[in-house]
Amino acid sequence: MVKETDHVVFEYLYRDAGNWKTHGAVLLRGKVRDNGAAIRSCLEQGELFVPEQVLLPGLQRQHWHDHEDGPSDLDHAFHEFVDLRDARDDDLLALSPRGSVVQLVALFVSGQGKWDVRCSRYVD
Repeated sequence: MVKETDHVVFEYLYRDAGNWKTHGAVLLRGKVRDNGAAIRSCLEQGELFVPEQVLLPGLQRQHWHDHEDGPSDLDHAFHEFVDLRDARDDDLLALSPRGSVVQLVALFVSGQGKWDVRCSRYVD
């Protein structure tokens, strides 16, 4: 069992149109509580969002590096929400906090139904 901490990890991924995936994680201050459900209720098709619109880093550049690829017609702005979970000790060592989960939920609520791919600097 994972002990409850004062930090959570927001896990997400970028999947290009060729189904190649790159995972990302962000450490946030706060508790999981029902915040994962609140985020999920705001997503396009139940899983998609534009990370730059909620002040999270897009994963395309890491994706291109990991797959020794570059921008292509397979790329797009949308990322997938994976999970919101309690941070573990290794997360606290590896990641620096990027705000609070309450702030992130508020940004997701403001984006609900208005996800704008033009917010991504990686897509024309």
